Amino acid sequence: MQHKVIDANDVVVRFAGDSGDGMQLTGNLFANMSAIFGNGLSTFPDYPAEIRAPKGTVAGVSGFQVHIGARKINTPGDFCDMLVAMNPAALKANAKWLKRTAMILVNEDAFDDMGIRKAGFKGNPFEELHIEDRSIISAPITKLTEASLKDSGLDMIAIHKCKNMFTLGMACFIYDRPLEYVYVYIERKFKKKHPEMIAPNKKVVFDGYNYASNIQAVPNTYSVAPAKLEKGIYRNITGNQAIAWGLMAAAEKSGLPLFCGSYPITPATSILEELAVYKSLNVKTMQTEDEIAGICSAIGASFAGDLAVTTTSGPGLSLKSEALGLAVMAELPLVVVDVQRAGPCTGMPTKTEQSDLNEVLYGRNGESPLVVIASHSPANCFDMAFYAAKIALEHMVPVVLLSEGFLGNGSEPWKIPSMKDYPEIHPRFVKEGARDFKPFERDAATLARGWALPGTKGLEHRIGGLEKTHEGVLSYDPDNHETMVEEREMKVARVADSIPELEVYGPSEGDVLVIGWGGTFGHILSAVDQLHLSGKDISFAHFDYINPLPANTEEVFSRFKRIIVCELNRGQFAFYLRGRLPHHEYLQCNKVQGQTFLVKDIVNFINNVI
Repeated sequence: MQHKVIDANDVVVRFAGDSGDGMQLTGNLFANMSAIFGNGLSTFPDYPAEIRAPKGTVAGVSGFQVHIGARKINTPGDFCDMLVAMNPAALKANAKWLKRTAMILVNEDAFDDMGIRKAGFKGNPFEELHIEDRSIISAPITKLTEASLKDSGLDMIAIHKCKNMFTLGMACFIYDRPLEYVYVYIERKFKKKHPEMIAPNKKVVFDGYNYASNIQAVPNTYSVAPAKLEKGIYRNITGNQAIAWGLMAAAEKSGLPLFCGSYPITPATSILEELAVYKSLNVKTMQTEDEIAGICSAIGASFAGDLAVTTTSGPGLSLKSEALGLAVMAELPLVVVDVQRAGPCTGMPTKTEQSDLNEVLYGRNGESPLVVIASHSPANCFDMAFYAAKIALEHMVPVVLLSEGFLGNGSEPWKIPSMKDYPEIHPRFVKEGARDFKPFERDAATLARGWALPGTKGLEHRIGGLEKTHEGVLSYDPDNHETMVEEREMKVARVADSIPELEVYGPSEGDVLVIGWGGTFGHILSAVDQLHLSGKDISFAHFDYINPLPANTEEVFSRFKRIIVCELNRGQFAFYLRGRLPHHEYLQCNKVQGQTFLVKDIVNFINNVI
């Protein structure tokens, strides 16, 4: 049948089903093929912490949202244009994200009496959710998959696992996505171990595409043109992948081997997994028995002269706090990556949050300063990992890189850079034969000490958690302790001389400056753009560097009457700013739901203020 093709500037598709329905894979494939097609892109995986909650229940629903556009896309989208719901529970859990004009694609085979009861419905799910007026595409996806693969030789369990591929084929037709990428993925996935699965999966994707093209329930299809992005080679990348690659780039620029000692923890584990693939690039990884061993092994690697990294999330960071104090006292370069999740304690392991800032800034005994920076998008994770390593190696200081679950698991197009565009990294090694070597003697400009490797003749020195003099002698002298405390603090402060100044988007002065840090970047930027279109003069500044703050922060703040701080916690950055720059009015826009901001949340808050 003939379908009307509508040109769309952007669309948001949300895939949802049981944890075993393959919705994360389906969403990833839809996103990756859109990235190859050239669309702007942002994704948001949303899945439960349980390995497998009871089948058909709301607790077991796994979702993956994809926002594609004919322009640069900064957020995964507030609400979706199409919801793919593989069972009633998925519909119930995600109906709140539907636009008024949204389509709903459901697997009608799962909407039987048992499925409806398990999801907590009493009658018609669409009527109970008040969404019966939406465009509903009800397809017997399970039966159609069985029919598609009846001659494949697969057993029924294997056939049912292909339902997601049939659904993907339907979505590809509705949104004019090319199937070639899916075919390439299928060939790569099954070529070595299960080549017999290649043909069945290709067939079921094509049959899903063909089925959607022949049913009246799909009156319109949508075409989203490629975005006009800066010229270059792009790939879709998650924040955790980008961090791993940024660290490897820093190792290459510094000429050092890279060591990562970590304990698996959601949502940071995939950084360790990604690094473990690249032994050929002189990357060493060790999965340790616990979080303490992870950071202690990294400190040992740093002492031995490696670019040392440990990765974690909130609960793991708590366990690392004592050893992090050791790295501060020993003045060794170390990168700690914290992919934040909802807390406290184990909290909500798969949900995003920005609530570790206080812990990173203050969560150690004694005067224990370190550098704190934050990535603001999945692609930006590459740059921030690179510069975290550069700061650590050149200033002889631990650096905490804050990411968050939304960035670590989310993805966007990333322009593959040329390494010639990145600066050299110069580790502060002390050479053999150095005269009058003092292990804690400081460089005049940065206050960083030299890095003397063990086993180097003439550079033997004490190291550890006890206070020492510049000569490396253990000391309980009060004046010496105060001097060393001040120097360690000033060493961190002087990092401000080597980081970018704070930039303002919009008017350079005015009534309201909106600020944020970390993964709030895209949502605030989209909100400010929306307000600009309505004629409001709002400005925006985003902090990638938190401790120390950019050198011009006070000067920027002084040009605005009010400052709105947007963050996914109860106001930790606002509290920090009140202590550092107290002569300003800080208004707080906060959210603590394990979810990102909605753009409309920020727009409404700003409108209420002005």
